[in-house]
Amino acid sequence: MTALGPDARLAGGVDGPAHLLELLAPALEAVRKGTAERSGPLPAGRPTDAADAVRALGDALPEEGAGAERALVELARVFAAHAVDPADPACVAHLHAPPLAVAVAADVVASVFNSSLDSWDQAPSATAVETEVVEALARLVPFGEAASGVLTSGGTESNLTGLFLAREHARRTAGDRRLRVFCSAEAHFSVQRSAGVLGIGEDFVTAVDVDADHRMSPAALRTAIAEARARGEAPAAIVATAGTSDLGAIDPLREIAAIAAEAGAWLHVDAAYGGGALFSRRLAPLLDGLSEADSVGLDLHKLGWQPVAAGVLLLRDGALFAPLARRVAYICNEDDEEAGYTSLLGRSLRTTRRADALKIAVTLRALGRQGVGELVDRCHVLAWRAAALIQAQPRLELFRDPVLSSVVFRYLPERGSADEVNARLRRTLLRRGRAVIGRTEFGGAVYLKLTLLNPHTTEAELRRLVDDVVLAGRTED
Repeated sequence: MTALGPDARLAGGVDGPAHLLELLAPALEAVRKGTAERSGPLPAGRPTDAADAVRALGDALPEEGAGAERALVELARVFAAHAVDPADPACVAHLHAPPLAVAVAADVVASVFNSSLDSWDQAPSATAVETEVVEALARLVPFGEAASGVLTSGGTESNLTGLFLAREHARRTAGDRRLRVFCSAEAHFSVQRSAGVLGIGEDFVTAVDVDADHRMSPAALRTAIAEARARGEAPAAIVATAGTSDLGAIDPLREIAAIAAEAGAWLHVDAAYGGGALFSRRLAPLLDGLSEADSVGLDLHKLGWQPVAAGVLLLRDGALFAPLARRVAYICNEDDEEAGYTSLLGRSLRTTRRADALKIAVTLRALGRQGVGELVDRCHVLAWRAAALIQAQPRLELFRDPVLSSVVFRYLPERGSADEVNARLRRTLLRRGRAVIGRTEFGGAVYLKLTLLNPHTTEAELRRLVDDVVLAGRTED
């Protein structure tokens, strides 16, 4: 074994902030150069070009290393040149926000210390920051003083954890009856998948009909619950959606909360998208009834402009986390807890969790509710302006008025299949590196989608984007 002297250093130069400062400037310069090579929201060309460029750098695990700066600069440049850039005004396919610079900087700080939120002695400052962030967001819902929460990797983990707690809550009263979950027919696919993971069964998730505005129908929900009870099943949970992925539709939360209370079912609200409206005093009323939920999932890497990941699960009563509580000798002990060394292990399905709350805390303190709300309002206005531009184009058809910041529409070809033309024109824009627009389906028909999460997008840039869609449509028509 090779002996290590007092001055020995690892080959990677692991010496904390001092070495990081040396690396940041060349890394950011490489990002600038790579972005300039791309000159658009994504690189033009074949979908295999990115893989070819990465392989061209050489073996991912060479026998001898190239050195920290060289490896970082080379990969950073290629990564940037072949990335999809959410900050580009023509990158509008997904709920994928351009992160605020202040949040990215805070995320670097969190990475320096590599805190893990499963025990206090790994993350004293991170534990304190997460607690403060959770309390602030719970007040925004608004939940009462008993509320608590935890940072998650996103909406999927929030839905999984919320349904886990719902299942444990229902088991106390369901006896031998099978549990059933109810959600909108347009709820996120993770609801059904979570039910499968938890042993409830994907077949025991009822997709409740929606109304003309694509919101869960309270009448249909009542009927579905009655039918389940007639089969001898117990209504374990109702999952309402506050902001569907395509249309941003928000279920009638207050009516659904009343039905959940009557049925004795846990109410979880998936507000991964629409939860951002809480920051806007103008749009917050869209979430009327949210405070009646047992659990709420938010996702601040959408309408919160955080680097991934920045999910949050909030509970109206922290005592409801009890099924997750664990005592593990090497992580947390009762006497340590009594002495004030509080562990957050019992709030998450994960053990190791990074300090994602720091970037959120910095952002909220930097901008305040008003500042974040202005960003939300700006994106909402952009969606309505995009809808007006679409309606002004004779070859485009708007599907529905915007609710939050997404706009669904399609190109109307003069000949041929509308579905095929819309699918092809989207790929044409990708191949040319001009735009990244979304694709979805309603009634089996292919539609296009603009998800506007860049509040700095101008009307001229929106107009250019819509014109590019029409031009690509004519090319494929």
